Amino acid sequence: MTAIDIVKHALKGIQTEDNPQIVKQKSRDFFWYSPVLKRQLDHVSGDLLVTPKTEAEIRQVLQVCFENNVPVTTRGAGTGNYGQAMPLSGGVVLNLSELNRIKEIQTGVVVAEAGAIMSAIDVAAKRSGQELRLHPSTYRTATIGGFVAGGSGGVGSINWGGLRDLGNVNRLRVLTMEAEPRQLDLVGEDLQKVMHAYGTNGIITEVEMPLTASYDWVDVLVGFDGFMDAVHFSDALGNLDGLLAKEIGPIAAPLPHDYFLRHQKFIRRDQSVVVCMIAPFAMDAFATFAARYKSAEVLYRSDLASEGERTARPPAYELSWNHTTLRGLRVDPTITYLQVLYPFPTQVESVRKMTELFGDEVPGHLEFVRFDGKITCFGLPIVRFTTEERLNEIIQIHEDNGCPIFNPHRYTLEEGGMKQTDAVQLAFKKSADPKGLLNPGKMIAWENPHYDYCNSKNFLFPGLQAL
Repeated sequence: MTAIDIVKHALKGIQTEDNPQIVKQKSRDFFWYSPVLKRQLDHVSGDLLVTPKTEAEIRQVLQVCFENNVPVTTRGAGTGNYGQAMPLSGGVVLNLSELNRIKEIQTGVVVAEAGAIMSAIDVAAKRSGQELRLHPSTYRTATIGGFVAGGSGGVGSINWGGLRDLGNVNRLRVLTMEAEPRQLDLVGEDLQKVMHAYGTNGIITEVEMPLTASYDWVDVLVGFDGFMDAVHFSDALGNLDGLLAKEIGPIAAPLPHDYFLRHQKFIRRDQSVVVCMIAPFAMDAFATFAARYKSAEVLYRSDLASEGERTARPPAYELSWNHTTLRGLRVDPTITYLQVLYPFPTQVESVRKMTELFGDEVPGHLEFVRFDGKITCFGLPIVRFTTEERLNEIIQIHEDNGCPIFNPHRYTLEEGGMKQTDAVQLAFKKSADPKGLLNPGKMIAWENPHYDYCNSKNFLFPGLQAL
């Protein structure tokens, strides 16, 4: 018997699946946004899909896999964009979708199992007039555990910053990958051990996060003749102290017209658009603010649309963040994207410079956020992909101009953004996953402690070659 056969036999009573097609389907995320990752990872698959329903079942899976040296890669809804949940060494894909109970909602806080869908949490929280502070554009499918383990921010970041900011996650319950898995409740500084660690050093089973007041947010599209007009408008809107917005995302022409097919009739092809979510009580103030900009044209307001019109169109958050890229790929599968930080206080000027340098080769898409207490913007620009060499040139030009790239064309933690070892996460992995069985290949510091982050080559995990 193979190690996988032994594991499957030992897990009788827990839902398993070894049909190769189903296992491969559940081994994939949205890595194919990147033509680089598509080439590297398209063949990747686990060997066995395991879907536990309780923490006790997860503990049993970890014990059996530890004993038999079988890798375990945790999966939420598979909505990540750069291979976070891809099982590079095969083994068990641990599907936490059934671990989805919302355990507690109190004033200002929710406790939920890791597989709880974020929109479902908000449905429950809305009964007490509350909602999550932050969510990704994949809100209707993403799990809360996956968001914490693989995400960084999203809709709501204009007010609350990112997941890394103290106070945006209260507590995480984690199981270790040992002969006798430990249950740890992490708070404070210890949260950084497993947040945005791709499940490489512990299995998140429960999340406690803060809630804020909920609103029936108004979706608004504002059109501009020029992209930089849209950027100036967005920057000023984000800095208004009294106007509550949840989403501010300027997108350069012709992307809104070409990609937002169910809003297309409102948008000229030469119009850049700012996608907004505004609190209902702030709409008069918003209209007053928009009227100050002669070039601003309010194209669509969900509060003025009929119910049929509203339900026929995706919500604003599904036009923003990486849903913009997804809609673009449905229209033109040759494109890809980047993730850029335009640092405060020169964010607008940096955007202008990159826009002038690249033109329609890299059409702009920004998301305004609070970053280190200041309003600035991330970029998720579309890249009209030609070659990997040109893509790397575009990345280097951004870096040379003081616009750091969080590279979505790399599958490791370090290459995606840090460019260095996270000593805290590495130390925790040594304690919590001594055999290195959790999501192998994603933490370079574990696989190759002497790796040179300054070299021009990307890290290639040996386990990929075996597959």
